[in-house]
Amino acid sequence: MQLTFTDYTFGASVATALVLTAPEVLVATGDALTDGESLHAFLTEHGIAPGDRPATGTDLDDVRALRTRVRDVVAAPNEEAIVEGANQLLRVARTVPFLARHDGTWTWRLETAPESTLADDLAVVIGTGLLGTVASLGPSRFRSCESPSCNGIFVDTSRAGRRRFCMPQVCGNRVNVANFRARRRREQQDHPGTGPADAG
Repeated sequence: MQLTFTDYTFGASVATALVLTAPEVLVATGDALTDGESLHAFLTEHGIAPGDRPATGTDLDDVRALRTRVRDVVAAPNEEAIVEGANQLLRVARTVPFLARHDGTWTWRLETAPESTLADDLAVVIGTGLLGTVASLGPSRFRSCESPSCNGIFVDTSRAGRRRFCMPQVCGNRVNVANFRARRRREQQDHPGTGPADAG
């Protein structure tokens, strides 16, 4: 399989997305990767061509195992451990890097061994993204979600580098709502008789 890389942030975003499919993150709904169809949908959603054959139960098991390994890399305690873990992801599929034209510009491509599995190819995408993030942005971009009720972790490749939540639209909103309610409770305790029911 040939994989095109125009930006390392692609692989880092796939790493985050894969980790966030796990049941320990999606406590309310459970594992997002339940069968070959959901795995195919995940790959398609994130711009990875799954290949000509449908994903099998073995592929699903392999990708779930990869998900655990990726989480361990993203949550690693230091820069050296992150790099070593990401390097191990790349070694699995025995990749060969080369340059080729893509949309009129030279881009890096990686070609995996013919016998590599779907999980091996996904590991290459993710490993490259994680190494690119460390080299370009540093290990501080590997973070745990700041929501107290979330077990998510993520790689922040944003320009500003201020991302705080693994799923901003979910965890961020949840924290904002909790903070708003806490402020309202404090205001009502400090100024009793000024709530909406007492207006007018």
